[in-house]
Amino acid sequence: MSNAHSAGVRSGLLLLLLPLQAASVAGLGLLVTGPLAGRWPLSVEDGVNRALADRRETLVTAVSAGMSRLAATESIVTLTLVAVLALLLVPGVPQVRRWRNAAFLAGSVAAQSAVFLLVTVVVGRARPDVPHLDAAPPTSSFPSGHVGAATALFGGLAVLAAGRLSGARRALVVGLLLLVPTAVAVSRVYRGMHHPSDVVVGLLNGGCTLLVMAYALFWSTPGTRTSTGLPAPRTRPDDTGAAHTATRIPTAAPAAPAGPGRTVVVRHPHGCDDGTAARVRALLRGHGCTDQVWTSTTAEEPAGALAARVAEADTALVVVCGGDGTVRACADVLSGGGIPLAIVPCGTGNLLARNLRLPADPDTALREALAGTTVGIDLGRIHGDGLAPTRFTVMAGAGFDAAMVRDASARLKRRLGWAAYVLSALRHLGDPRMRLSVRLDGGAPLERRARMVVVGNVGSLQGGLPLLPDARPDSGRLEVVLLDPRGVAGWLAAARHLLTRPATRASGPRLTGGQERRAARGALEYFSAERIDLRFARPQPRELDGDAFAAGTRLTAEVEPGALRVCLPVRGPAEPVAAAGPVRAAGGAEEPGGARVTARPPARTGRPDGVR
Repeated sequence: MSNAHSAGVRSGLLLLLLPLQAASVAGLGLLVTGPLAGRWPLSVEDGVNRALADRRETLVTAVSAGMSRLAATESIVTLTLVAVLALLLVPGVPQVRRWRNAAFLAGSVAAQSAVFLLVTVVVGRARPDVPHLDAAPPTSSFPSGHVGAATALFGGLAVLAAGRLSGARRALVVGLLLLVPTAVAVSRVYRGMHHPSDVVVGLLNGGCTLLVMAYALFWSTPGTRTSTGLPAPRTRPDDTGAAHTATRIPTAAPAAPAGPGRTVVVRHPHGCDDGTAARVRALLRGHGCTDQVWTSTTAEEPAGALAARVAEADTALVVVCGGDGTVRACADVLSGGGIPLAIVPCGTGNLLARNLRLPADPDTALREALAGTTVGIDLGRIHGDGLAPTRFTVMAGAGFDAAMVRDASARLKRRLGWAAYVLSALRHLGDPRMRLSVRLDGGAPLERRARMVVVGNVGSLQGGLPLLPDARPDSGRLEVVLLDPRGVAGWLAAARHLLTRPATRASGPRLTGGQERRAARGALEYFSAERIDLRFARPQPRELDGDAFAAGTRLTAEVEPGALRVCLPVRGPAEPVAAAGPVRAAGGAEEPGGARVTARPPARTGRPDGVR
């Protein structure tokens, strides 16, 4: 589900937000040139332009000319191409991140330009009635294209620099980059090319574009964390009828094997390149994992030879280097066993790693996990017609998102990552709604129509988008959402709801079996249960953790509480959690540090032969 949702729901929202931005800027322009034209502060703009024109000086004119040329179309295009090339070639950065950074910068500049051109078609505003120091383009004075482009380019570079640098160096570089759009704005007004309101809206246009692109492409998950990295449980009025007393989890024992035992490393050959693999080997040796056995995944064996390697020798740790699909396959093998799993996020979405608050950098994620503790998380067990019983760690779905996953180009996915799903999404925007029934914990079936249905073990998509705000990987329940927007208004309502909600619900009653909650004018409907039975009137495409499966008319999902032990970092000092208990390590006997673990049978050596 990782690739599906990071590319589908989140990218679909991006496509909706940019036209909404263009409409908002155009509406503002019509107000500026219409009913608000004679009101303050617009009424004093001509005076500002005349005052600057009367006080022009040689040095200031020369500096303003340089800033104006810097933000001209030719300069912006050239600088953007150079910056994108540099981002793609920068050493020491994973390939996926390099492509994401380059896509963010190029996409921001291109999207801002598209919004600007659309607005100038609607809004026609004459340039100030003062001598112009530059040749006047044929476009409207509102908004300033120079300022918008400079904001998108140099503001985008500032965003990337802020994530790469630290300390005084970061403050200096980011500050200088952010000064450029401001200097361009002042220069354009000084040179008589724009009214002050034109450059202000140009800054807003570029800034809003950066916000949309940054939210879509970069991970930012709000919320609290426990010392294991999981979101802290929320206090709910319906949990016990009274507020829980806060307790703390002491620091747990290291997750790295302290004694003899084999370490099995499952590597996705495309996601985990040779350089990353070499660093993983070295990190494992440094933590005492000298007996390492590596196995690579294939289309036929998505977990490689993990089952055989675990069966043939005493295994102390399994390390998976890949995306959510690889993690899912390995979790299916290890479910119910006592062998801990360490995740090295090397995929496109890495949604399980993100929801568990693992660092995005593969080396850092492994280093912190090995020095952390083991925690038990739930798995979803699922089967259906034509779908053999298996498990998922993130989400399972049917309908619109599954169709996007199924039809996305493999070649484009390798080159563009999640962006390859946009083209696939466009092909399915007109797909008909599906008729389905939802049965929760054996209750009466609920008849519904929807674009897609998602069953989740965790709740946040890439970018921190809270698709399932009640979902927690240690709750002992699965969360369900139906997405059924009606027309443009429905899509906008769904987008607004998802973009303005926290990643986890801070208060309010949690859904229990049989309950439902609607949001976004009915475009979203939520359920919660331990077992979910879905029946579709017609065969629907289905997917698990971003992997497409054959279309079918049935899906049955059940939760397996605490079925997978995962190595997670310790997040500094212990943080408060509800007195209902710390995040369980697998439920049962205590481990050092207060985590609880039940002795379980050895890991299975093959796929499940049925659903309990």
